[in-house]
Amino acid sequence: MLEDWLAPKAAALEARGLTRRLRARAADDDLIDLAGNDYLGLAREPRVVTAAADAVRTWGTGATASRLVTGTTALHEELESALAAFVGQESALVFSSGYLANLGVVTALGGPGTLLVSDDHVHASLVDACRLSRSRVEVVPHNDVEAVEKVLAERNEPHAVVMTESVFSVLSDSAPLSDLAAVAEAHRALLLVDEAHGLGVTGGGRGSVHAAGLAGLDHVVVTMTLSKSMASQGGVVLGPRLVRDHLVNRARPFIYDTGLNPAACAAALAALRVLEDEPDRPARIHAATAQLATAFDVPLPAGPVVSIPMPGPQQAVEAADVCRSNGVRVGSFRPPSVPDGISRLRLTAHAGLSSADLDRACAVIADAIGQVS
Repeated sequence: MLEDWLAPKAAALEARGLTRRLRARAADDDLIDLAGNDYLGLAREPRVVTAAADAVRTWGTGATASRLVTGTTALHEELESALAAFVGQESALVFSSGYLANLGVVTALGGPGTLLVSDDHVHASLVDACRLSRSRVEVVPHNDVEAVEKVLAERNEPHAVVMTESVFSVLSDSAPLSDLAAVAEAHRALLLVDEAHGLGVTGGGRGSVHAAGLAGLDHVVVTMTLSKSMASQGGVVLGPRLVRDHLVNRARPFIYDTGLNPAACAAALAALRVLEDEPDRPARIHAATAQLATAFDVPLPAGPVVSIPMPGPQQAVEAADVCRSNGVRVGSFRPPSVPDGISRLRLTAHAGLSSADLDRACAVIADAIGQVS
């Protein structure tokens, strides 16, 4: 049965160059990493590692239950308070992943009577949240504020949520947050901003919402992941306390999931403290992205991602393989992971890259592109 069912699907992907494969890395991997999301370079920072290890010794390896049973520890509450204070929000609620944070907030706010207005380039987690929400969904062209306003003005639903990312995950362009917030307020809608690629990177590390002066507004809600700049695991929803209380009672991915493990809480909290103590780290990310963008003649990104268009999916994979064999790890993004259907090499900068690393990486990547194009 499975052979007849799944084998043709696998063959179709293979024929289009879209098959995905897992590739394990070793603990002593010495490749120059331009594929991971450890933007602040803290995943192996001793202060972060020690905090995680100490949490395991103190609390054990797991949260033991859902947050509403025994899965909320003092570490969870300390992390939530620290994150909210850092980005200028009234409250925060930690989930066990960024994906679940987006699912939780959208499905809890959605349903009959709520219109969801989604930018065409939002992350898969928001796309899936829309599908599960039981709301009417309108997908608008990328960063088109006029389209958002038109949909909001013509709606029949009493409530609406406008969804965007502060920095988009593939093209690394920024959303017009101030304009979207103004339109949302004028039409009595919430603005939900995914800051997965903003936390630790934009606005001096506090994110694009804070930089735009929108933090703390009662119609702006923010989600963030702890698995990128915070070098850990988990996600968080930040905004008015009324939203937090609603999620505790209505967000199924929060209510029915085991709480984030203590080690991840402690690691994220330690990473946040490092960022507070070393506020120059975000500037190092932007310096690296500027060098990469200049080297490959692509637009300067708003965030940590530099995208290099490739002729097709097979060339993207082949170029990434050539880079890996020469000591540089890069991402190869292909449909459906790219919003415009264009396969590309996806380079992610981090604060730990040296000038020598970047020079070497640029030379290897340029050679790889030349070989496969």
